[in-house]
Amino acid sequence: MQATGGLFWLPIRVFVGLAWLQSGLGKLADPGWAQGGASLRAYWERAATIPEGPARPPITYEWYREFLNMLMNANAESWFSWVLMLGEVAVGLGLIFGALTGLAAFFGAFMNMSFLLAGSASTNPVLFTLSIGLILAWKVAGYYGLDRWLLPRLGTPWRPGTIVGARSAESRVT
Repeated sequence: MQATGGLFWLPIRVFVGLAWLQSGLGKLADPGWAQGGASLRAYWERAATIPEGPARPPITYEWYREFLNMLMNANAESWFSWVLMLGEVAVGLGLIFGALTGLAAFFGAFMNMSFLLAGSASTNPVLFTLSIGLILAWKVAGYYGLDRWLLPRLGTPWRPGTIVGARSAESRVT
């Protein structure tokens, strides 16, 4: 069952991973992102702007606009751009190599939702949907990847791993 499910999710996992890796590496190579975060600041400003009527603002939810305004007021783009760039690369590598697939897909979906809340559709709805599938299929989605060896060693909620869970099981006995 895991082998068949793993084969189904393998191309989806690699597709989503490559999209994240390409996006993150592109931002790392762009001075607007990597040197002070001016590109991120411009993105936030465009998203938070309320245009003259009858045009609609990109952000529907006022709480998200306030969140972006708080980040802009704190000049958080200088460090937040690095969180975003390295997060995209980490999600991409995690999905491509099938390492902690469910966790990588969760953080990918979280970033997709953040971009969607900021009014940026692009590929985000498709990547978000595929990421939700990967999250739900986390037990088999990384079977053809590092999860095949990582999860038995790290453990799962229902089975302690040989590395992490073994220590906690020993401490409960003593």
